[in-house]
Amino acid sequence: MPNINEIANYAKDSANKLGIKKFDIYGSIVDSTSVQVDQGEPKQVKSSNLSGVTVRVWNEDRTMGVTSTTDVDPRGLKLALETAYEASFFGVKENVPDFSPEATIPITYQSDQKYPQAPVAQLIENLLAAEKEILSIHPAIKGVPYNNLAQRDIDRFYLNSEGAMRIESHSLASIYLYSKTEDEGKKPRSAGAFRINHSLDSLDINGCIQETAEKTISHLNYEKIKSGKYTVVFSPDAFLSLLGAFSNLFNAQNILDKQSLSTPDDLGKQIASPLLSVCDDALHSANVGAETFDGEGTPTRRVSLIESGILTGFLHSAGTAKRLNAQPTGNANIGAKVTVSPNFYHVFASTPAEQELSLETAENVVFIDDLQALHAGVKSLQGSFSLPFDGWIINKGVKTSIESATVAGDFLQLLKSIILVDKEAELTPAGVCPKIWVNELSITGE
Repeated sequence: MPNINEIANYAKDSANKLGIKKFDIYGSIVDSTSVQVDQGEPKQVKSSNLSGVTVRVWNEDRTMGVTSTTDVDPRGLKLALETAYEASFFGVKENVPDFSPEATIPITYQSDQKYPQAPVAQLIENLLAAEKEILSIHPAIKGVPYNNLAQRDIDRFYLNSEGAMRIESHSLASIYLYSKTEDEGKKPRSAGAFRINHSLDSLDINGCIQETAEKTISHLNYEKIKSGKYTVVFSPDAFLSLLGAFSNLFNAQNILDKQSLSTPDDLGKQIASPLLSVCDDALHSANVGAETFDGEGTPTRRVSLIESGILTGFLHSAGTAKRLNAQPTGNANIGAKVTVSPNFYHVFASTPAEQELSLETAENVVFIDDLQALHAGVKSLQGSFSLPFDGWIINKGVKTSIESATVAGDFLQLLKSIILVDKEAELTPAGVCPKIWVNELSITGE
């Protein structure tokens, strides 16, 4: 990785020569390798090293220009500063982005843990073994059509002309397995699982194999479901994918653009069942790829979004925080337009539920494991959704796979209809979340 101090020095020298007083630079370098296999043979090996920096320059009239480049040598940076400076004269005149007021605050949390990357041959060997094991677990499992074992090293930095300088590095390894059945006279069934950790050595490949196989086998005996209203239990993954689809609720940029289900006046209003609390917590101990600062150099933190059902906060960039009289929250992505996005959700129960519910004793509840077609079935500005899903109907602990069905409803209504937030939380790619029980949702069978 190029030395950040060197990059800072090149940038300052070039800016001085060009007469640029105010600029900032955000950059990242991602070194990744991933492999896929198919029926006992390596199918694809990808290696990439992607570096990119975004340079912003403000001129004397305080308007700003932005440019991005993959070239972080002195020539590339000088050219980027020149281009951004020229672009600044055509920049927006209203709500011009500025430095984050928190870009120079010291960060106490350190994440500089790099782990040695495993050789490609070892990745292939591990993934072939995983595929072979899944195929041996049940005769109906005929293939693992989607699989991926990947490792990444990530370096990120932010610096500005007022002396801000941030840098961090981390390593990630992840595995995804998705198997499919072919059974005489039956429809093909499928299911998948995902695991992530710092390195290949610490990755729970075995757990991923078992979960994939168990889920897939549990779909072999399926039945149609009668359309109607059911108590629905969302898996952590399914609930977070729904929350993500309606994340405009908490997104200050969406709120200012009037592209949200919330308005600035909704803070302090009850929007969900008192059982539900939601935070965005980049530094949560379970977040393997924890980032300590965002694209504007603002430190990341725990941001309370819903507390006991009450809307308590929004996700901000420096610009949205200024316009809404709030603090930046460390959720900005830098670019031609600064955007805001969640880092890592933490969903938990605010208070213990009055009723004890369990899948062992509950009658005729629908357990939704995986929601599909989120890009097509969600109307994020109306709050409505209608989505096909994989799941089971569970009657006193007995699981029967549902042949095919859709779940439909209104997201704000769903939040208010939560009757239980389980104690046990699970780690998913989007965050940490328990199972969520919702009363009276519409399920349509085929």
